[in-house]
Amino acid sequence: MKPLHVVVWNEYVHETQNPKVAAVYPKGIHQVIADGIKKFHPAYAVSTATLAEPEHGLTQERLDQTDVLLWWGHGAHDKVEDKIVDRVQARVLQGMGLIVLHSGHFSKIFKRLMGTSCALQWREAGDKERLWVCNPGHPIAAGLPPTFTLPEEEMYGEPFGIPTPEEQVFISWFEGGEVFRSGNCWHRGNGKIFYFQPGHETYPTYHDANVQRVIANAVAWAAPQGCWQDVLRAPCAKDPHEPISKK
Repeated sequence: MKPLHVVVWNEYVHETQNPKVAAVYPKGIHQVIADGIKKFHPAYAVSTATLAEPEHGLTQERLDQTDVLLWWGHGAHDKVEDKIVDRVQARVLQGMGLIVLHSGHFSKIFKRLMGTSCALQWREAGDKERLWVCNPGHPIAAGLPPTFTLPEEEMYGEPFGIPTPEEQVFISWFEGGEVFRSGNCWHRGNGKIFYFQPGHETYPTYHDANVQRVIANAVAWAAPQGCWQDVLRAPCAKDPHEPISKK
């Protein structure tokens, strides 16, 4: 059996421009996320891609081989080429899993797949965040305690302009009093989508063991269960499978 192929995509902009972010993620947010996945799934083939690479590191050939794509974006949503968004959307509809992290809620690909504004309330003040597992039987919650705390995070608050989640795994409380649907699942075509809120670039969120477990669980959950290659143009069924009676 071939290993699951996972690509962690990151703008890799903040780490190269902000010394504070570089101090937290000297090899980039993408590398910490990739290392966390490998820790839980050593058999997976995990690689990374960034905005500055040709075709953002997401050529058609590479996407065709990708089973699960993780997306971290924040300051350069508008720099992502629409043709790359088209490719990712097509692959999700075919069956590729997509995990959208933190400010990726406002990425072109997430907004397109959700079909809504994906807008939310936010505050960057180092709030303590408590995440509650509200669906303990869900595979993404496997091995987690009923609740866990991040000492500092960017506050995201309701209302969150997303379609009603098909499954909600986490809900968060921030010390300023806000709550947020912080872990949500959808299907689009054959593909599974998971959005997970924590992960502001100036905080060491992706070094947290519980956060790493969530992401690793989400990768396993989002793995393709089949693939429909002709997802954007279904073939014509010229010949019936059963005889059609003439009336």
